[in-house]
Amino acid sequence: MEYLIIFEKNKQGHYGAYVPDLPGCVSIGDTLEEAKQNIKAALELHLEGMKMEGYIIPNPSATADFVTV
Repeated sequence: MEYLIIFEKNKQGHYGAYVPDLPGCVSIGDTLEEAKQNIKAALELHLEGMKMEGYIIPNPSATADFVTV
């Protein structure tokens, strides 16, 4: 499955990442590449934990787009 990941750069230049379809699945990184690696690991652990606890894994449904103003 492919989940949408949102990356946000903070004032210090670090990146936060989260998965809109999976509340609580978040990570950070000093660089965008590190944030990508970390959120992938966090996503795998999050899904594994949900399975172990008997939760239903939601199908990806979040989308993103750009609007020009």
